[in-house]
Amino acid sequence: MAITKEMTIGEVVENHPETVEVFNKYGMGCLGCPATAFENVEQGAIMHGIDIEQLIVDLNKAGAA
Repeated sequence: MAITKEMTIGEVVENHPETVEVFNKYGMGCLGCPATAFENVEQGAIMHGIDIEQLIVDLNKAGAA
């Protein structure tokens, strides 16, 4: 299953724990934050000033490994 920007951060990490390293690389180390249950990947990227398209590419690479 491909990772999309509409998925919650919590959903991505739960289904693809190997993506934690990618989130950390992008400075999104707040994975224990309660907001991850309802904040989607795009919202998190916007909050951190991250290029969403590149983040999705990197998350999917990690998720496919």
